[in-house]
Amino acid sequence: MTEQPYAPLAPHDAALMDTMLRNEADPAYSRRARRLMQYLDLQAGDTVLDCGCGYGFYTLMIDKLRDLHVVGFDEAFDRLLVGQEHAKRATFVRGDGQGMPFADNSFDKILLSEVLEHIPDQQAALHELRRILKPGGILAISVPHANYPLWWDPASWIWTRLGGKPFTHTKFGSIWENHVRLYEPAELVRQVRMADFEVECCEEATHYAIPMTPYVVYGIGKPLIESGILPERWMKSADRMRGDQNQGSKLNPLNLARGIINYVDQLNERPETLQKRSFVNVFVKARKPLS
Repeated sequence: MTEQPYAPLAPHDAALMDTMLRNEADPAYSRRARRLMQYLDLQAGDTVLDCGCGYGFYTLMIDKLRDLHVVGFDEAFDRLLVGQEHAKRATFVRGDGQGMPFADNSFDKILLSEVLEHIPDQQAALHELRRILKPGGILAISVPHANYPLWWDPASWIWTRLGGKPFTHTKFGSIWENHVRLYEPAELVRQVRMADFEVECCEEATHYAIPMTPYVVYGIGKPLIESGILPERWMKSADRMRGDQNQGSKLNPLNLARGIINYVDQLNERPETLQKRSFVNVFVKARKPLS
């Protein structure tokens, strides 16, 4: 593996992503988005698959970054409807990730973000992605790290060190819901190579965070947004899909809260942070061999 087989984001791309991520309260998500877009190295005319797209935020981002054809793929029909509402140029397809309705060698790039940990047969899924990826095509992956920081999920962190498993259900929701596994970097690399991909890069990301941030974001904030009970003026600065509608006012309490979260997150930009032992995510950039 080369040390850094990807280029920095172009200023225009970085500015566009900053605008789209303006409503994002999970800095680990923002870091994933930026790094995965670097891995994909999007080019005009590419055919790109966002596999396990959920509500389609990455699909929307890819669609805005380049003039290309992007397909959002997920098994949840209600989420695809939301994605289609926002990413109008994209195509959305419903289906099962282990038997995908695409021909061999269909895509130049495939994004697989926070999906593999939910799939029981990960090798079947990876081989299916290899089938539909063109020779020389890129697969960009992110998964949750098995050795996550104490402050990311204090209860599960303590419980797993007593011999248990991360809590998958709590009264506040769970960041590990429907997770089959978490990953050590070496294990993710091993699984990707077993599926006959060439691994070009493996990285760990996000050590520092305000304690319980994911529970506030996903256990409280996400259900409120999905319920539709928030006033329209709040949705413009809360909904992940509507970052370009947030004017960035410092007087907005949601912007103020995100400012505090992002201030703490800046610790993750320090070079010495890479020497830490616990992280939120593992990233892999892989490529299908030409032959």
